[in-house]
Amino acid sequence: MALTTGRTNNKKFKWSLDFSNRNRDKAELSSLSPPGFTHSVATVHTEASKESDPNHLIIKKSWDLALGPLKQVPMNLFIMYMSGNSISIFPIMMVCMLVIRPVKALFTMQHTFKMIEGSHAGGQKLVYFIGNVVNIVLALYKCQSMGLLPTHASDWLAFVDPQIPMEYSGGGPLFA
Repeated sequence: MALTTGRTNNKKFKWSLDFSNRNRDKAELSSLSPPGFTHSVATVHTEASKESDPNHLIIKKSWDLALGPLKQVPMNLFIMYMSGNSISIFPIMMVCMLVIRPVKALFTMQHTFKMIEGSHAGGQKLVYFIGNVVNIVLALYKCQSMGLLPTHASDWLAFVDPQIPMEYSGGGPLFA
């Protein structure tokens, strides 16, 4: 065990940093920075000012909102594929949710876009409407492939009047 007599050990290790000196020059700071890091604030400031512009953020968020139903289409297609065409509880619940969510979204569209204004508002509402209609069409296609939609003439036989016979025929006497 070595004893020190009041002097500090100035031996510098390879991975140690000395934070005691507060007055550092740029060369020393750049040697401590990770590769690719620059101390210029101007490039960061211009990108940050573009992102912090309130009008730009409103337009970006409103387009994210408008494209939301279209982003759900691939997941809905995958769920439709995985549920199969059998008539059971899971496909029926899936089809119900495929219809209910877009219909609710279409009825609350004015409330959803209440805060959005500007030149992009009409296009965003149109994209939102089209995305919800696409999801409803997917649900109707799933119903048709499961056989729940009456698309054949045989599906309407309960509403067809029976035919009136044109003539009657009968047999002869039983005992001749």
